[in-house]
Amino acid sequence: MNEEQIKTIIEDLYDESRENTIWSMVGDFYNRRMLSMIIFLWAWALIFVAGAVYSAVLFFRNVETQSQIMYAVIFLTCCQFLGLMKIFAWQMIHRNGLKREIKRLELRIAQLNEAVKSR
Repeated sequence: MNEEQIKTIIEDLYDESRENTIWSMVGDFYNRRMLSMIIFLWAWALIFVAGAVYSAVLFFRNVETQSQIMYAVIFLTCCQFLGLMKIFAWQMIHRNGLKREIKRLELRIAQLNEAVKSR
């Protein structure tokens, strides 16, 4: 990438007033480029929520202790995987921020390189 391409990318994506707010991070995540990842995460999250609700209902319907233990374990496992999906989504949000910071560093290195060449 040359310097002009990096500048246009940064100027298109960078708004310093919104840089580190939670809403800017969520806005970066819910954009057109991340559509496949959003669909993937929401699909799995809905599957785990449905599994947790279903196992909770069956837990209270059963009177046998062994079945109740099984449904309680299924409920807890679904809740754990739901938390895992949220952590994965949070990491994807931070990945976008890191990419932006790396692009800014590339621009600064290019400017520094030009300054050193001119001397």
